[in-house]
Amino acid sequence: MTAKKSGSRLETDIERCRSEGQWDKIPELVRQLSTKLIANGLCLEKVPAVSPSLSNKNTGSPLSNRSTTEQEQEIITCYEKSGDIALLYLQEAEKVSGIQNRSPKPGPTAQDLELGYFLETGLQRAHVIHFKNGNLTQGVGRFREILRAVETRTTQNLRMTIARQLAEILLRGMCEQSYWSPLEDPPTVSPLDDPTRQGHTHSKNYTLSRLTVCFCYLFCPQENTEEALLLLLISESMANRDAVLSRIPEHNNDRIISLQSASVVYDLLTIALGRRGQYEMLSECLERAMKFAFEEFHLWYQLALSLMAAGKSARAVKVLKECIRLKPNDPTIPLLAVKLCIGPLHWLDEGECFAKTVIDMGEKAAEFRAKGYLAIGLVYSLKATDASLRSTQEDYQRKALGAFQRLAQSLSPTDHLAAFYLALQLAVSRQIPEALGYVRQALQLQGDDVHSLHLLALLLSAQKHYHDALNIIEMALSEYPENFNLLYTKVKLESMCRGPEEALLTCKHMLQIWKSFYNLTNPSDSGRGSSLLDRAIADRRQLNAMTLPDFSDPETGSVHATSIAASRVEQALSEVASSLQSSAPKHGPLHPWLTLAQIWLHAAEVYIGMSKPAEASACTQEATNLFPTSHNVLYMRGQIAELRGNVDEAKRWYEEALSINPTHVKTMQRLGLILHQLQRYSLSEKVLRDAVQVNSTAHDVWNSLGEVLQAQGNAAAATECFLTALELEASSPILPFTIIPRAL
Repeated sequence: MTAKKSGSRLETDIERCRSEGQWDKIPELVRQLSTKLIANGLCLEKVPAVSPSLSNKNTGSPLSNRSTTEQEQEIITCYEKSGDIALLYLQEAEKVSGIQNRSPKPGPTAQDLELGYFLETGLQRAHVIHFKNGNLTQGVGRFREILRAVETRTTQNLRMTIARQLAEILLRGMCEQSYWSPLEDPPTVSPLDDPTRQGHTHSKNYTLSRLTVCFCYLFCPQENTEEALLLLLISESMANRDAVLSRIPEHNNDRIISLQSASVVYDLLTIALGRRGQYEMLSECLERAMKFAFEEFHLWYQLALSLMAAGKSARAVKVLKECIRLKPNDPTIPLLAVKLCIGPLHWLDEGECFAKTVIDMGEKAAEFRAKGYLAIGLVYSLKATDASLRSTQEDYQRKALGAFQRLAQSLSPTDHLAAFYLALQLAVSRQIPEALGYVRQALQLQGDDVHSLHLLALLLSAQKHYHDALNIIEMALSEYPENFNLLYTKVKLESMCRGPEEALLTCKHMLQIWKSFYNLTNPSDSGRGSSLLDRAIADRRQLNAMTLPDFSDPETGSVHATSIAASRVEQALSEVASSLQSSAPKHGPLHPWLTLAQIWLHAAEVYIGMSKPAEASACTQEATNLFPTSHNVLYMRGQIAELRGNVDEAKRWYEEALSINPTHVKTMQRLGLILHQLQRYSLSEKVLRDAVQVNSTAHDVWNSLGEVLQAQGNAAAATECFLTALELEASSPILPFTIIPRAL
């Protein structure tokens, strides 16, 4: 009895000290109480145990009757009550400190208040038990209750942790079907919860009316990713605000903790924004993380990948350079840089440097060394296409063939890409029989590779086996029905094998595929060209998907540096022109509209072959409405003018096209012929010789040059040009081999 009275007296003293605010005396009283309780426990060990049935019978106690579930619910209630009381206390204390700070008498400030280990544990313990018991619904509900309470300075770090944890649960443990809005009551039965515990839901049996809760919602999420993103953006703001950036040794531990906390937030942001394809926003968020990122490879690499996905290729390459500095022995990083340099950027010199970096790693690169040789082979192949001098072209072609041969014969003999790119380079070099052998080898290794099938069809067309080539294209389209490159080739082959009517049906089919593939319609549809193809496009919805623009030449597929520059000039001029035309597209990605314009131009070319200038003009007008200053559109207008016999008008259109793209070979060839008709032989010869310098394998240019030289009385040079034209025409495909993309 003495021990019991002593314990009661100590408990009374503790309560009195709490009410009087004498906090410095409480630790000693708690220590004394603990000592008494331990002593009581030792005494109880000496008392013989009483059977549960006898105890219940004699005392009427409901404890060995209460179920485990009821005990758990009482424990959770205690934790939740302690957490809510702690939040209420901190809210009231901050109010009081605010009033005292405004008074002349100094008092404790809000910064002096600390949550304490036990109160912080109590705030987090309730939802931990919910999750441990399989009650995800109630755990999420508890998270939301804490976050809805008005924030205090003391709980800022805790709130950031809870917001991050809730975001992780929403992203990884909840689907859209099981989500409920924060403004709604949680469902009584949810697939998120343990089915064995259904019916044992926890409900509060108390209320704290004075707990200040924020119910002013400017935005309420409607699905789990939106709520997770909102929480993560709040967490990111707090992490940036409280970042420890000092590099002095005394702050090292705090800086590491700050970095780790921020890194977790940015990793979750990557998941949330990546799911929605919001790479632009993700890259902006990660750029804000750069103040944490000194010598931190993970954040730099995340930023580089987000910039790549957002289409910011130039900035991505700069960030990848920093990643290479931080991790110089990782071959995947320079390979990513090569991919950008030889793809959208066309920075071939930089791409060569990155590829050599991988090759120079030697055995450190292991299986990626073959990719290094593939990359440098592609760089040399593209440099050969860009070169203006015949000797330079041949030099780069030899280097490309050497890289691809080493790749195919020793480094990666079982990789179909090695055989395919060797075949493509041989085809570009007009070594047709050798190219056929390697493309068949590539198809043996990967029988359904679309580019290998396309190359095989072009090689067959170079050997004038047009029907066989068309069969290959149709077989490839059965596997890849939405591949526009295959469809362009099909239009050319059908015009030759089955007549232009079949080709026009394919153009109509391409328009239908375009509509379904992009879920878009032509905003410039004026009705002038639609009637020709059964008005395949009807409504006028705008773009809703983001893709990278394609700067390749719609006629040849080549990606010269000059073609890229010309395409950018065209885009800028088209934007200016479209601002004056309400029917032109003003928003959205470029690639779908480039594809649509290309379809119309192919249809116009078919009509020109049928000697139908009115129909060809209508199709060209549809492309003009999309890209009024495209050099391909201007070239087609010149062809239509030629068909109508308007030589001066045709000359004007061709000159305008060359002012946009000075190296468009087809325009140069047609202009040279018109100058020949106008008996301006010297200027015609110069234009055609410039065209030969750009593309030395264009047999029609050599033939036109021969005609001009013959008209000038230079028979020997003309004969040489005619022989060259015959030789090249014998191995000329239906479309240039460079229409097949060369990318890592």
